Amino acid sequence: MQLTGSQILIECLKEQGVDTIFGYPGGAVLNIYDELYRHQDEIRHILTSHEQGASHAADGYARSTGKVGVCLATSGPGATNLVTGIATAYMDSVPMIAITGNVAVNLLGKDSFQEVDIAGITMPITKHNFIVKDVDKLADTLRKAFVIAQTGRPGPVLVDIAKDVTANKAEYVKAEISDIERVKDTIIGSDVEIALTMIKESKKPMIFVGGGAVISEAEDALMEFVLKVDAPVTDTLMGKGAFSGEHSYYTGMLGMHGTKTANLSVTECDLLITVGARFSDRVTGNAKKFAKNAKILQIDIDPVEINKNVLVSHCITGDIKEVLTILNEKLEQHNNKEWVEHVLSMKEKFPLKYRGDVLTGPYILETLYKLTEGNAIITTEVGQHQMWSAQYFIYKTPRTFLTSGGLGTMGYGLGACIGAKIGNPDKTVVNIAGDGCFRMNMNEIATAARYQIPIIQIVFNNHVLGMVRQWQTLFYGQRYSHTTLNDNVDFVKLAEAMGAKAYRITKREEVEPILKKVLALNEPVVLDCQIASDDKVWPMVAPGAAIEEVFTEEDLEAKKG
Repeated sequence: MQLTGSQILIECLKEQGVDTIFGYPGGAVLNIYDELYRHQDEIRHILTSHEQGASHAADGYARSTGKVGVCLATSGPGATNLVTGIATAYMDSVPMIAITGNVAVNLLGKDSFQEVDIAGITMPITKHNFIVKDVDKLADTLRKAFVIAQTGRPGPVLVDIAKDVTANKAEYVKAEISDIERVKDTIIGSDVEIALTMIKESKKPMIFVGGGAVISEAEDALMEFVLKVDAPVTDTLMGKGAFSGEHSYYTGMLGMHGTKTANLSVTECDLLITVGARFSDRVTGNAKKFAKNAKILQIDIDPVEINKNVLVSHCITGDIKEVLTILNEKLEQHNNKEWVEHVLSMKEKFPLKYRGDVLTGPYILETLYKLTEGNAIITTEVGQHQMWSAQYFIYKTPRTFLTSGGLGTMGYGLGACIGAKIGNPDKTVVNIAGDGCFRMNMNEIATAARYQIPIIQIVFNNHVLGMVRQWQTLFYGQRYSHTTLNDNVDFVKLAEAMGAKAYRITKREEVEPILKKVLALNEPVVLDCQIASDDKVWPMVAPGAAIEEVFTEEDLEAKKG
Protein backbone atom coordinates (compact mmCIF):
# COMPACT_ATOMS: atom_id res chain seq x y z
CA MET A 1 0.00 0.00 0.00
CA GLN A 2 1.09 3.58 -0.66
CA LEU A 3 2.11 5.50 2.47
CA THR A 4 3.94 8.75 3.18
CA GLY A 5 7.44 8.60 4.57
CA SER A 6 6.12 9.60 8.02
CA GLN A 7 3.57 6.79 7.92
CA ILE A 8 6.27 4.34 6.84
CA LEU A 9 8.45 5.49 9.75
CA ILE A 10 5.66 4.85 12.26
CA GLU A 11 4.85 1.44 10.76
CA CYS A 12 8.52 0.43 10.89
CA LEU A 13 8.74 1.48 14.55
CA LYS A 14 5.65 -0.62 15.29
CA GLU A 15 7.28 -3.57 13.48
CA GLN A 16 10.21 -3.28 15.90
CA GLY A 17 7.96 -3.24 18.94
CA VAL A 18 8.76 0.37 19.82
CA ASP A 19 6.28 1.63 22.41
CA THR A 20 7.97 4.90 23.48
CA ILE A 21 9.84 7.72 21.76
CA PHE A 22 11.61 10.58 23.54
CA GLY A 23 11.87 13.77 21.55
CA TYR A 24 11.32 17.42 20.78
CA PRO A 25 9.47 18.70 17.68
CA GLY A 26 10.59 21.21 15.07
CA GLY A 27 10.03 22.19 11.48
CA ALA A 28 11.92 19.38 9.78
CA VAL A 29 10.01 16.67 11.69
CA LEU A 30 6.51 18.17 11.68
CA ASN A 31 5.21 15.51 9.30
CA ILE A 32 6.51 12.81 11.67
CA TYR A 33 4.91 14.50 14.67
CA ASP A 34 1.63 14.81 12.80
CA GLU A 35 1.71 11.05 12.27
CA LEU A 36 2.68 10.42 15.89
CA TYR A 37 -0.47 12.33 16.86
CA ARG A 38 -2.54 9.82 14.90
CA HIS A 39 -0.78 6.86 16.56
CA GLN A 40 -0.54 8.15 20.13
CA ASP A 41 -2.44 5.11 21.40
CA GLU A 42 0.27 2.82 20.00
CA ILE A 43 3.48 4.80 20.47
CA ARG A 44 3.89 7.05 23.48
CA HIS A 45 5.87 10.24 22.91
CA ILE A 46 7.61 11.88 25.86
CA LEU A 47 8.35 15.56 25.29
CA THR A 48 11.55 16.30 27.18
CA SER A 49 12.72 19.76 28.17
CA HIS A 50 15.80 19.54 25.92
CA GLU A 51 16.88 17.20 23.14
CA GLN A 52 19.85 16.04 25.21
CA GLY A 53 17.36 14.88 27.83
CA ALA A 54 15.59 12.88 25.11
CA SER A 55 18.78 11.11 24.08
CA HIS A 56 19.65 10.24 27.69
CA ALA A 57 16.08 9.05 28.33
CA ALA A 58 16.27 6.75 25.31
CA ASP A 59 19.60 5.49 26.63
CA GLY A 60 18.21 4.83 30.12
CA TYR A 61 15.19 3.07 28.64
CA ALA A 62 17.52 0.84 26.59
CA ARG A 63 19.96 0.02 29.38
CA SER A 64 17.23 -0.85 31.86
CA THR A 65 15.04 -2.93 29.52
CA GLY A 66 17.48 -4.41 27.00
CA LYS A 67 15.29 -3.01 24.20
CA VAL A 68 16.34 -0.39 21.65
CA GLY A 69 15.78 3.18 22.85
CA VAL A 70 14.49 5.73 20.33
CA CYS A 71 14.87 9.51 20.33
CA LEU A 72 13.69 12.07 17.79
CA ALA A 73 14.82 15.62 17.03
CA THR A 74 14.53 18.23 14.34
CA SER A 75 17.32 19.49 12.09
CA GLY A 76 20.19 21.82 12.97
CA PRO A 77 20.39 22.60 16.71
CA GLY A 78 17.80 19.95 17.51
CA ALA A 79 20.04 17.32 15.96
CA THR A 80 23.27 18.66 17.46
CA ASN A 81 21.66 18.68 20.92
CA LEU A 82 21.49 14.89 20.63
CA VAL A 83 25.23 14.54 20.06
CA THR A 84 26.33 14.21 23.71
CA GLY A 85 23.69 11.56 24.32
CA ILE A 86 24.68 9.65 21.20
CA ALA A 87 28.35 9.72 22.26
CA THR A 88 27.38 8.56 25.74
CA ALA A 89 25.51 5.59 24.29
CA TYR A 90 28.38 4.81 21.91
CA MET A 91 31.01 4.69 24.64
CA ASP A 92 28.87 2.35 26.78
CA SER A 93 27.55 0.12 23.94
CA VAL A 94 23.88 1.06 24.27
CA PRO A 95 21.43 0.12 21.46
CA MET A 96 19.75 3.37 20.44
CA ILE A 97 18.17 4.82 17.31
CA ALA A 98 18.46 8.58 16.94
CA ILE A 99 16.08 9.89 14.27
CA THR A 100 16.68 13.41 13.01
CA GLY A 101 14.94 15.50 10.41
CA ASN A 102 16.82 17.56 7.87
CA VAL A 103 15.98 20.12 5.22
CA ALA A 104 14.47 19.02 1.93
CA VAL A 105 16.75 17.23 -0.54
CA ASN A 106 16.97 20.24 -2.87
CA LEU A 107 18.19 22.40 0.05
CA LEU A 108 20.89 20.04 1.33
CA GLY A 109 24.41 21.46 1.14
CA LYS A 110 23.25 25.04 0.69
CA ASP A 111 23.59 26.26 4.28
CA SER A 112 19.82 26.32 4.50
CA PHE A 113 18.00 27.42 7.64
CA GLN A 114 18.63 24.91 10.43
CA GLU A 115 20.70 22.66 8.16
CA VAL A 116 23.63 20.75 9.59
CA ASP A 117 25.53 17.66 8.43
CA ILE A 118 24.50 15.59 11.43
CA ALA A 119 25.64 12.37 9.74
CA GLY A 120 29.13 13.80 9.33
CA ILE A 121 29.15 15.14 12.89
CA THR A 122 28.12 11.83 14.42
CA MET A 123 30.16 9.48 12.23
CA PRO A 124 32.83 8.84 14.91
CA ILE A 125 30.24 8.25 17.66
CA THR A 126 27.76 5.89 15.98
CA LYS A 127 27.96 2.28 14.88
CA HIS A 128 26.54 3.52 11.58
CA ASN A 129 24.49 6.39 10.29
CA PHE A 130 22.22 6.98 7.32
CA ILE A 131 20.95 9.95 5.32
CA VAL A 132 17.61 9.10 3.70
CA LYS A 133 16.96 11.11 0.53
CA ASP A 134 14.59 8.68 -1.18
CA VAL A 135 11.32 7.56 0.38
CA ASP A 136 11.59 4.21 -1.40
CA LYS A 137 14.65 3.42 0.75
CA LEU A 138 13.22 4.56 4.06
CA ALA A 139 11.72 1.29 5.33
CA ASP A 140 14.78 -0.82 4.52
CA THR A 141 17.07 1.80 6.07
CA LEU A 142 15.11 1.84 9.33
CA ARG A 143 15.10 -1.95 9.52
CA LYS A 144 18.86 -2.05 8.90
CA ALA A 145 19.36 0.58 11.61
CA PHE A 146 17.62 -1.57 14.22
CA VAL A 147 19.62 -4.65 13.23
CA ILE A 148 22.93 -2.78 13.40
CA ALA A 149 22.09 -1.21 16.78
CA GLN A 150 21.51 -4.65 18.31
CA THR A 151 23.93 -6.94 16.47
CA GLY A 152 27.19 -7.97 18.13
CA ARG A 153 28.41 -5.18 20.37
CA PRO A 154 25.39 -2.84 20.53
CA GLY A 155 25.50 0.87 19.90
CA PRO A 156 23.66 3.92 18.60
CA VAL A 157 22.64 4.38 14.97
CA LEU A 158 21.53 7.70 13.48
CA VAL A 159 18.90 7.96 10.74
CA ASP A 160 18.72 11.45 9.23
CA ILE A 161 15.64 11.96 7.03
CA ALA A 162 15.14 14.84 4.59
CA LYS A 163 11.83 16.64 5.21
CA ASP A 164 10.37 15.98 1.75
CA VAL A 165 11.01 12.25 2.25
CA THR A 166 8.59 12.34 5.19
CA ALA A 167 5.87 13.73 2.87
CA ASN A 168 6.57 11.74 -0.28
CA LYS A 169 4.82 8.41 -0.86
CA ALA A 170 6.14 4.92 -1.48
CA GLU A 171 4.91 1.34 -1.39
CA TYR A 172 5.04 -0.15 2.10
CA VAL A 173 4.96 -3.89 2.80
CA LYS A 174 5.00 -5.02 6.41
CA ALA A 175 8.03 -7.13 7.34
CA GLU A 176 8.36 -9.85 9.93
CA ILE A 177 11.23 -8.98 12.25
CA SER A 178 13.59 -11.81 13.16
CA ASP A 179 15.36 -12.12 16.50
CA ILE A 180 18.96 -10.92 16.55
CA GLU A 181 21.30 -13.91 16.59
CA ARG A 182 24.06 -14.11 19.15
CA VAL A 183 27.66 -14.08 17.93
CA LYS A 184 28.78 -17.72 18.06
CA ASP A 185 30.73 -18.34 14.86
CA THR A 186 33.85 -16.61 16.21
CA ILE A 187 34.11 -18.99 19.19
CA ILE A 188 36.92 -21.37 18.20
CA GLY A 189 37.23 -24.75 19.88
CA SER A 190 41.01 -24.53 20.27
CA ASP A 191 40.65 -21.15 22.00
CA VAL A 192 38.23 -22.72 24.47
CA GLU A 193 40.65 -25.60 25.17
CA ILE A 194 43.55 -23.21 25.81
CA ALA A 195 41.34 -21.24 28.20
CA LEU A 196 40.39 -24.40 30.06
CA THR A 197 44.07 -25.29 30.44
CA MET A 198 44.88 -21.82 31.76
CA ILE A 199 42.11 -22.14 34.35
CA LYS A 200 43.26 -25.64 35.33
CA GLU A 201 46.85 -24.50 35.86
CA SER A 202 45.89 -21.42 37.85
CA LYS A 203 46.20 -21.43 41.64
CA LYS A 204 45.05 -17.83 42.18
CA PRO A 205 42.41 -16.97 39.58
CA MET A 206 40.43 -13.72 39.66
CA ILE A 207 37.36 -12.96 37.55
CA PHE A 208 36.92 -9.40 36.28
CA VAL A 209 33.43 -8.56 34.98
CA GLY A 210 32.49 -5.71 32.66
CA GLY A 211 29.44 -4.34 30.90
CA GLY A 212 29.54 -7.02 28.22
CA ALA A 213 28.23 -9.53 30.76
CA VAL A 214 25.24 -7.26 31.45
CA ILE A 215 24.50 -6.68 27.77
CA SER A 216 24.73 -10.40 27.03
CA GLU A 217 22.38 -11.20 29.95
CA ALA A 218 24.98 -13.71 31.09
CA GLU A 219 24.36 -13.48 34.85
CA ASP A 220 23.28 -17.11 35.32
CA ALA A 221 26.11 -18.50 33.21
CA LEU A 222 28.53 -16.17 35.01
CA MET A 223 27.45 -17.38 38.44
CA GLU A 224 27.96 -21.00 37.38
CA PHE A 225 31.36 -20.11 35.92
CA VAL A 226 32.50 -18.31 39.10
CA LEU A 227 31.53 -21.24 41.30
CA LYS A 228 33.17 -23.81 39.00
CA VAL A 229 36.41 -21.86 38.71
CA ASP A 230 36.18 -21.06 42.44
CA ALA A 231 37.47 -17.53 42.07
CA PRO A 232 36.77 -14.13 43.65
CA VAL A 233 35.07 -11.50 41.48
CA THR A 234 35.57 -7.81 40.81
CA ASP A 235 33.78 -5.57 38.34
CA THR A 236 33.65 -2.26 36.50
CA LEU A 237 31.01 0.45 36.72
CA MET A 238 29.37 -1.02 33.63
CA GLY A 239 29.52 -4.57 34.97
CA LYS A 240 27.60 -3.95 38.19
CA GLY A 241 24.85 -6.45 38.87
CA ALA A 242 26.09 -9.07 36.41
CA PHE A 243 27.48 -10.81 39.50
CA SER A 244 25.57 -10.13 42.71
CA GLY A 245 27.23 -7.66 45.03
CA GLU A 246 25.70 -9.61 47.92
CA HIS A 247 27.70 -12.77 47.11
CA SER A 248 30.59 -13.56 49.44
CA TYR A 249 33.00 -13.90 46.48
CA TYR A 250 32.38 -10.32 45.40
CA THR A 251 35.32 -8.05 46.27
CA GLY A 252 34.01 -4.70 45.03
CA MET A 253 34.84 -2.50 42.10
CA LEU A 254 38.28 -2.38 40.47
CA GLY A 255 40.34 0.68 39.62
CA MET A 256 40.80 4.30 40.59
CA HIS A 257 38.07 4.22 43.23
CA GLY A 258 37.92 0.46 43.56
CA THR A 259 38.30 -1.36 46.84
CA LYS A 260 41.69 -2.19 48.27
CA THR A 261 40.66 -5.85 48.17
CA ALA A 262 39.87 -5.82 44.46
CA ASN A 263 42.95 -3.83 43.48
CA LEU A 264 45.36 -5.89 45.56
CA SER A 265 43.76 -9.20 44.53
CA VAL A 266 44.12 -8.40 40.82
CA THR A 267 47.74 -7.46 41.47
CA GLU A 268 48.40 -10.76 43.31
CA CYS A 269 46.42 -13.16 41.12
CA ASP A 270 48.10 -15.51 38.64
CA LEU A 271 45.18 -15.56 36.17
CA LEU A 272 42.83 -12.67 35.43
CA ILE A 273 39.76 -13.85 33.55
CA THR A 274 38.24 -10.74 32.01
CA VAL A 275 34.61 -11.11 31.01
CA GLY A 276 33.24 -8.34 28.80
CA ALA A 277 35.52 -5.51 29.99
CA ARG A 278 37.76 -3.30 27.87
CA PHE A 279 40.51 -2.28 30.33
CA SER A 280 39.63 1.40 30.61
CA ASP A 281 42.36 3.65 32.01
CA ARG A 282 40.18 4.27 35.08
CA VAL A 283 40.34 0.52 35.75
CA THR A 284 43.96 -0.28 34.96
CA GLY A 285 45.79 2.73 36.35
CA ASN A 286 49.34 2.36 35.01
CA ALA A 287 48.65 -0.21 32.27
CA LYS A 288 52.27 -1.41 32.26
CA LYS A 289 51.95 -2.48 35.90
CA PHE A 290 48.39 -3.82 35.68
CA ALA A 291 47.94 -7.44 36.84
CA LYS A 292 51.71 -7.80 36.63
CA ASN A 293 51.78 -11.29 38.15
CA ALA A 294 48.99 -12.72 36.03
CA LYS A 295 48.25 -14.27 32.72
CA ILE A 296 45.23 -12.49 31.27
CA LEU A 297 42.40 -14.34 29.54
CA GLN A 298 40.02 -11.92 27.83
CA ILE A 299 36.51 -12.88 26.71
CA ASP A 300 34.84 -10.22 24.57
CA ILE A 301 32.45 -9.91 21.65
CA ASP A 302 34.49 -7.17 19.98
CA PRO A 303 37.87 -8.24 18.54
CA VAL A 304 38.93 -4.58 18.43
CA GLU A 305 39.11 -4.58 22.23
CA ILE A 306 41.63 -7.44 22.35
CA ASN A 307 45.14 -6.13 23.06
CA LYS A 308 43.97 -2.52 22.65
CA ASN A 309 44.76 -1.19 26.13
CA VAL A 310 46.38 -4.20 27.81
CA LEU A 311 48.25 -7.08 26.18
CA VAL A 312 46.55 -10.36 27.00
CA SER A 313 47.85 -13.91 27.11
CA HIS A 314 44.85 -15.42 25.35
CA CYS A 315 41.35 -14.48 24.22
CA ILE A 316 38.01 -15.93 23.17
CA THR A 317 35.93 -13.75 20.89
CA GLY A 318 32.16 -14.08 20.97
CA ASP A 319 28.96 -13.40 22.86
CA ILE A 320 29.71 -13.58 26.60
CA LYS A 321 26.76 -15.81 27.47
CA GLU A 322 27.58 -18.23 24.65
CA VAL A 323 31.28 -18.42 25.59
CA LEU A 324 30.54 -18.99 29.27
CA THR A 325 27.95 -21.64 28.45
CA ILE A 326 30.53 -23.56 26.39
CA LEU A 327 33.19 -23.19 29.09
CA ASN A 328 30.76 -24.32 31.79
CA GLU A 329 29.95 -27.49 29.87
CA LYS A 330 33.64 -28.40 29.76
CA LEU A 331 34.89 -27.05 33.08
CA GLU A 332 35.78 -29.35 35.92
CA GLN A 333 35.03 -28.21 39.45
CA HIS A 334 38.09 -26.37 40.78
CA ASN A 335 39.07 -25.77 44.37
CA ASN A 336 41.08 -22.67 45.26
CA LYS A 337 40.15 -22.56 48.94
CA GLU A 338 43.42 -21.07 50.20
CA TRP A 339 43.39 -18.26 47.64
CA VAL A 340 39.71 -17.47 48.15
CA GLU A 341 40.14 -17.35 51.93
CA HIS A 342 43.11 -15.00 51.51
CA VAL A 343 41.05 -12.62 49.36
CA LEU A 344 38.06 -12.77 51.70
CA SER A 345 40.35 -11.98 54.64
CA MET A 346 41.31 -8.77 52.81
CA LYS A 347 37.62 -7.85 52.64
CA GLU A 348 37.56 -8.03 56.42
CA LYS A 349 40.82 -6.10 56.73
CA PHE A 350 40.00 -3.32 54.22
CA PRO A 351 36.30 -2.42 54.48
CA LEU A 352 34.91 0.75 52.93
CA LYS A 353 34.65 3.50 55.54
CA TYR A 354 32.96 6.86 55.93
CA ARG A 355 32.29 9.30 58.77
CA GLY A 356 29.49 8.15 61.04
CA ASP A 357 28.83 11.40 62.90
CA VAL A 358 27.58 13.65 60.06
CA LEU A 359 25.33 13.47 57.02
CA THR A 360 27.20 11.85 54.12
CA GLY A 361 26.44 10.49 50.67
CA PRO A 362 27.46 6.93 51.62
CA TYR A 363 25.07 6.93 54.60
CA ILE A 364 22.18 8.07 52.39
CA LEU A 365 22.95 5.34 49.86
CA GLU A 366 23.24 2.62 52.51
CA THR A 367 19.92 3.72 53.96
CA LEU A 368 18.31 3.74 50.51
CA TYR A 369 19.63 0.21 49.92
CA LYS A 370 18.26 -0.96 53.26
CA LEU A 371 14.80 0.54 52.70
CA THR A 372 14.49 -0.77 49.13
CA GLU A 373 16.23 -4.07 49.95
CA GLY A 374 18.30 -3.35 46.87
CA ASN A 375 15.27 -3.67 44.63
CA ALA A 376 15.65 -0.37 42.81
CA ILE A 377 17.17 0.98 39.63
CA ILE A 378 19.84 3.57 40.38
CA THR A 379 20.88 6.10 37.77
CA THR A 380 23.64 8.62 38.37
CA GLU A 381 25.30 11.70 37.06
CA VAL A 382 29.13 11.81 37.10
CA GLY A 383 31.42 12.61 40.01
CA GLN A 384 31.80 11.74 43.68
CA HIS A 385 28.13 10.75 44.03
CA GLN A 386 28.59 8.33 41.11
CA MET A 387 31.48 6.57 42.84
CA TRP A 388 29.64 6.43 46.16
CA SER A 389 26.64 4.95 44.32
CA ALA A 390 28.91 2.24 42.92
CA GLN A 391 30.45 1.56 46.33
CA TYR A 392 27.61 1.77 48.85
CA PHE A 393 24.45 0.63 47.06
CA ILE A 394 24.66 -3.13 46.43
CA TYR A 395 23.54 -4.33 43.00
CA LYS A 396 22.09 -7.82 42.96
CA THR A 397 20.86 -8.01 39.38
CA PRO A 398 21.91 -6.56 36.01
CA ARG A 399 20.38 -3.44 34.45
CA THR A 400 19.89 -1.81 37.84
CA PHE A 401 22.87 0.59 37.78
CA LEU A 402 22.79 3.06 34.90
CA THR A 403 25.65 5.51 34.63
CA SER A 404 27.81 7.17 32.02
CA GLY A 405 31.03 5.18 32.30
CA GLY A 406 33.02 5.79 29.15
CA LEU A 407 32.16 9.41 28.34
CA GLY A 408 31.54 10.54 31.93
CA THR A 409 28.59 12.73 30.99
CA MET A 410 27.45 15.20 33.63
CA GLY A 411 23.74 15.65 32.96
CA TYR A 412 23.13 12.03 31.96
CA GLY A 413 21.33 10.67 34.99
CA LEU A 414 18.00 12.50 35.22
CA GLY A 415 17.03 11.83 31.60
CA ALA A 416 18.15 8.21 32.02
CA CYS A 417 16.08 7.99 35.20
CA ILE A 418 12.95 9.11 33.34
CA GLY A 419 13.63 6.61 30.54
CA ALA A 420 14.26 3.78 33.01
CA LYS A 421 11.06 4.49 34.94
CA ILE A 422 8.98 4.49 31.76
CA GLY A 423 10.58 1.20 30.75
CA ASN A 424 10.11 -0.26 34.26
CA PRO A 425 6.96 1.32 35.70
CA ASP A 426 6.73 -1.16 38.59
CA LYS A 427 10.26 -0.50 39.89
CA THR A 428 11.59 2.22 42.17
CA VAL A 429 13.93 4.39 40.08
CA VAL A 430 16.25 6.89 41.76
CA ASN A 431 18.73 9.34 40.25
CA ILE A 432 21.75 10.28 42.36
CA ALA A 433 23.32 13.64 41.48
CA GLY A 434 25.71 16.22 42.77
CA ASP A 435 24.59 19.83 42.75
CA GLY A 436 26.94 20.62 39.87
CA CYS A 437 25.41 17.90 37.69
CA PHE A 438 21.85 18.70 38.73
CA ARG A 439 22.31 22.25 37.40
CA MET A 440 22.97 20.76 33.97
CA ASN A 441 19.72 18.85 33.64
CA MET A 442 17.27 19.96 36.33
CA ASN A 443 14.91 21.22 33.61
CA GLU A 444 13.93 17.56 33.13
CA ILE A 445 12.20 17.65 36.53
CA ALA A 446 9.54 19.59 34.62
CA THR A 447 9.28 16.61 32.23
CA ALA A 448 8.76 14.19 35.10
CA ALA A 449 6.17 16.53 36.65
CA ARG A 450 4.33 17.08 33.37
CA TYR A 451 3.77 13.36 32.88
CA GLN A 452 3.68 12.55 36.61
CA ILE A 453 6.56 10.09 36.20
CA PRO A 454 7.26 9.03 39.81
CA ILE A 455 11.03 9.23 39.92
CA ILE A 456 13.14 10.16 42.95
CA GLN A 457 15.92 12.71 42.42
CA ILE A 458 18.49 12.81 45.24
CA VAL A 459 20.96 15.70 45.14
CA PHE A 460 24.15 15.45 47.21
CA ASN A 461 24.47 19.19 47.62
CA ASN A 462 27.99 20.07 48.77
CA HIS A 463 28.08 23.50 47.06
CA VAL A 464 31.18 22.54 45.07
CA LEU A 465 32.15 20.47 42.06
CA GLY A 466 33.12 17.67 44.40
CA MET A 467 35.29 15.35 42.33
CA VAL A 468 37.21 18.20 40.71
CA ARG A 469 37.68 19.77 44.15
CA GLN A 470 38.98 16.42 45.46
CA TRP A 471 41.67 16.44 42.75
CA GLN A 472 42.43 20.10 43.44
CA THR A 473 42.86 19.24 47.12
CA LEU A 474 45.11 16.22 46.56
CA PHE A 475 47.08 17.17 43.44
CA TYR A 476 46.70 20.94 42.83
CA GLY A 477 47.73 22.51 46.12
CA GLN A 478 44.15 23.30 47.21
CA ARG A 479 43.77 25.90 44.46
CA TYR A 480 40.00 25.74 44.02
CA SER A 481 39.75 27.34 40.62
CA HIS A 482 36.07 27.78 39.69
CA THR A 483 34.81 24.74 41.58
CA THR A 484 32.98 26.52 44.41
CA LEU A 485 29.26 26.94 43.70
CA ASN A 486 28.67 29.77 46.16
CA ASP A 487 25.37 31.08 44.86
CA ASN A 488 21.92 30.98 46.43
CA VAL A 489 20.08 28.49 44.23
CA ASP A 490 17.35 26.75 46.24
CA PHE A 491 16.72 23.32 44.73
CA VAL A 492 13.60 22.76 46.86
CA LYS A 493 11.93 25.91 45.55
CA LEU A 494 13.06 25.12 42.00
CA ALA A 495 11.63 21.61 42.14
CA GLU A 496 8.34 22.86 43.57
CA ALA A 497 8.17 25.55 40.89
CA MET A 498 8.47 22.83 38.24
CA GLY A 499 5.64 20.82 39.80
CA ALA A 500 7.50 18.24 41.90
CA LYS A 501 7.49 17.54 45.62
CA ALA A 502 10.71 18.48 47.38
CA TYR A 503 12.37 18.03 50.77
CA ARG A 504 15.63 19.21 52.30
CA ILE A 505 17.78 16.93 54.46
CA THR A 506 20.44 18.50 56.66
CA LYS A 507 21.24 15.81 59.25
CA ARG A 508 21.51 12.03 59.52
CA GLU A 509 18.42 11.67 61.69
CA GLU A 510 16.23 12.98 58.86
CA VAL A 511 17.40 10.52 56.23
CA GLU A 512 15.40 7.40 57.06
CA PRO A 513 12.03 9.03 57.83
CA ILE A 514 12.14 11.26 54.76
CA LEU A 515 13.28 8.42 52.48
CA LYS A 516 10.45 6.25 53.79
CA LYS A 517 7.97 9.05 53.04
CA VAL A 518 9.41 9.61 49.55
CA LEU A 519 9.45 5.92 48.66
CA ALA A 520 5.75 5.74 49.54
CA LEU A 521 4.86 8.64 47.24
CA ASN A 522 3.86 7.90 43.68
CA GLU A 523 4.97 11.18 42.18
CA PRO A 524 8.20 12.94 41.19
CA VAL A 525 10.20 14.22 44.14
CA VAL A 526 13.53 15.97 44.72
CA LEU A 527 15.66 15.58 47.86
CA ASP A 528 18.21 18.32 48.55
CA CYS A 529 20.77 16.64 50.84
CA GLN A 530 23.25 19.09 52.36
CA ILE A 531 26.63 17.37 52.76
CA ALA A 532 30.12 18.67 53.54
CA SER A 533 32.16 20.31 50.78
CA ASP A 534 35.30 18.31 51.51
CA ASP A 535 33.90 14.79 51.75
CA LYS A 536 36.00 12.59 49.49
CA VAL A 537 35.74 9.29 47.69
CA TRP A 538 38.01 6.66 49.22
CA PRO A 539 39.96 4.56 48.37
CA MET A 540 41.78 6.22 45.49
CA VAL A 541 44.57 5.51 43.03
CA ALA A 542 46.51 8.59 41.93
CA PRO A 543 46.52 9.25 38.18
CA GLY A 544 49.34 7.32 36.50
CA ALA A 545 49.94 5.08 39.52
CA ALA A 546 49.55 1.30 39.63
CA ILE A 547 46.31 0.04 41.15
CA GLU A 548 48.28 -1.68 43.92
CA GLU A 549 49.19 1.83 45.12
CA VAL A 550 45.59 2.36 46.20
CA PHE A 551 45.32 4.51 49.34
CA THR A 552 42.71 5.61 51.84
CA GLU A 553 42.39 8.74 53.95
CA GLU A 554 44.06 6.91 56.84
CA ASP A 555 46.99 5.96 54.56
CA LEU A 556 47.36 9.59 53.51
CA GLU A 557 47.36 10.82 57.11
CA ALA A 558 49.90 8.16 58.13
CA LYS A 559 52.17 9.20 55.27
CA LYS A 560 52.00 12.85 56.34
CA GLY A 561 52.58 12.07 60.00
